[in-house]
Amino acid sequence: MPIRKTAGYAWNIISMVGMVLATTATFLIIGFLSFEAITGTEHPYTGLMTYFVFPGMLIVGLLLVPIGAIRVRNQRRREPSADIPPFPRLDLNDPHKRHLFIFFNAATVIFVTIVSVASIKGYEFTESTMFCGELCHPVMDPEHTAWSNSPHAKVRCVECHVGPGAAWYVKAKISGLKQLYAVLFHTYPETIETPIENLRPARDTCEQCHWPEKFYSGRQKVFYHYAPNEQNTPREINMLIKIGGTPKSPHAMGIHWHIGTEVYYIARDKKRQDIPYIAVKGKDGKMIEYLDTDKPMTKEDIAKAEKRRFDCIDCHNRPTHIYRSPGQEMDENIVSGKIDPSLPYIKKVAVELLEKPYKTKDEALTAIPKGIIEFYAKNYPAVSVRKTASISDAVEHVKDIYNRNFFPAMKVSWNTYPNNIGHFYSPGCFRCHDNKHKTADGKVISKDCNLCHTVISQKQENIPPGRQVKDFVHPVDIGDELMKTNCSDCHSAGGADVPGEGGHGEKKH
Repeated sequence: MPIRKTAGYAWNIISMVGMVLATTATFLIIGFLSFEAITGTEHPYTGLMTYFVFPGMLIVGLLLVPIGAIRVRNQRRREPSADIPPFPRLDLNDPHKRHLFIFFNAATVIFVTIVSVASIKGYEFTESTMFCGELCHPVMDPEHTAWSNSPHAKVRCVECHVGPGAAWYVKAKISGLKQLYAVLFHTYPETIETPIENLRPARDTCEQCHWPEKFYSGRQKVFYHYAPNEQNTPREINMLIKIGGTPKSPHAMGIHWHIGTEVYYIARDKKRQDIPYIAVKGKDGKMIEYLDTDKPMTKEDIAKAEKRRFDCIDCHNRPTHIYRSPGQEMDENIVSGKIDPSLPYIKKVAVELLEKPYKTKDEALTAIPKGIIEFYAKNYPAVSVRKTASISDAVEHVKDIYNRNFFPAMKVSWNTYPNNIGHFYSPGCFRCHDNKHKTADGKVISKDCNLCHTVISQKQENIPPGRQVKDFVHPVDIGDELMKTNCSDCHSAGGADVPGEGGHGEKKH
């Protein structure tokens, strides 16, 4: 038989390319995995190459080798003088074929091991917060930044967005393919819309860690604020939050009563801020319906509308991706000692600079330091010299506040997404508790503040020292607007503590 007919079928351009691809991919996978293990360095794009691109190269290379060999073998079989059977002969008594057989099996074990390790690590990588939050930068930059500064920063994205079980894992990966397409072809919205459609019920995710049956009946909390005046006057509200007793028990009460009771509602808008219809299942099993008297729904509209059962996410809608107002951020930075409260008007100046509309982050991070430094140089030259270090510290912390809560590239700022916990910056509780939702027989969903919390004490400029207060006292006398107007109607504008102070919180009433 001529030598060219007995020569190895793998010596062709297709198989050779496959060998080069497979060998290169193998060494790259081993090298990248070793580098990661030795240095502990992790990067989203390194992970993408190690667990997806290189294994893909390896598999393609391994497929090209037999494809090229089969192609050459078929070409030789068509020659008239060829004596090649339809299937290869495996004769282990032939030393050459025996060596090839041993090499093939050893290489198969090595390649299967490498692909298996890469697959497992790839699965782990797709479940990591790095994959979810950093790979699609800057699309996920706002959400990833907010998550990393939240109480759930140690909780992986998949534990809330996917949860346990294979079914939701498959759903998440199918959804992920759509998102990948949107990122690659830039078809995603400039601002990610919320709430997320088809989000898994909180009972399947949140309650893996949070135990509803062990809610406490109340919790004391002290709110620290600072007035936007020259002295940054401290204010303090000591409050008992009536979280509630054990759901589905005779002791169910307070805020978490909503979880132990079947409550359904209809929302007119996608963000679930306009709620004209509420239904509560009574102990006798009958549904009690409450309708918005200002903008009532017809029976036909109610029958056609989707009714959502109230759950944790309807209040805790920003449990992780939390953006804070400039006013709140400044309060926390001052009370924690990060920013010197003796700097005149530091809160007012910082909030005003943070709230200015900047086109880019670079523009903001240039304007903020300049604005603070120029303010003290012009209005308080002695302070500017004496407190240089404090001013520099304040500048850095205010820049950090901007970085955590403002993202011009995605058109996201601290008040882009309403936070339904409370009612200070968003309608929150007042979406339902507004004295306007009534039953047919006149029963009203009350707006009484003491349903959810009780003021233990309060300290601020307009309260004489030692005076005990039973109800919340507004820092500025706004008359009966305190009960007629929602807090968020004023405070959502700029995050100021007091309407009219600091140029923020323009009244809408």
